Amino acid sequence: MTHLDTAREIADRAVHQVVDWDAPTPCADWTTRELLNHLTAEQLWVPHLLRGETVDDVGDRYDGDVLGADPVATWERANAGAARAWRGVPDDRTVHLSSGDSPAAEYRWQMTLDLAVHGWDLARAAGVDPGVDDGLAEALVEEFSGQVEQWRGQIFDTEVDVADGAPPTDRLVALLGRDPGWRR
Repeated sequence: MTHLDTAREIADRAVHQVVDWDAPTPCADWTTRELLNHLTAEQLWVPHLLRGETVDDVGDRYDGDVLGADPVATWERANAGAARAWRGVPDDRTVHLSSGDSPAAEYRWQMTLDLAVHGWDLARAAGVDPGVDDGLAEALVEEFSGQVEQWRGQIFDTEVDVADGAPPTDRLVALLGRDPGWRR
């Protein structure tokens, strides 16, 4: 199982535990529904981008509410479609992202981070254990520690201090500006 598969399972498990779609999340600007909408839209983009389409090709089709009346079912379809799209994609395939062209390996890491951390967010909002695997959290900290600063204030908040020896998941979410102790 890849890190992306593990992150996908974390997010999926969290989605299925949300009961209040208006609940606050560790992402202060988003409720659980808004956060799931973001996560689902990201997954809907995956097949297009992995086929070589550009951001302009996809356009605004995933702007606004993509969840409709059944958020969980919409998520399940998007998640399954993204998983299928990733099968067999070579690391060196060029993917046209909003930030510019990127190898598929880099896009895979970005999607892994998005799924794992937003899975953590949704699980916390639902009041359940996020279940982020230590190995995945360590890999994400290693991959993104040197990159996060360029996204501060745009995507990530100020890093939260954690104790020396904090668990890997706490270090990961703190790196991205989340309070590891956040509880609803």
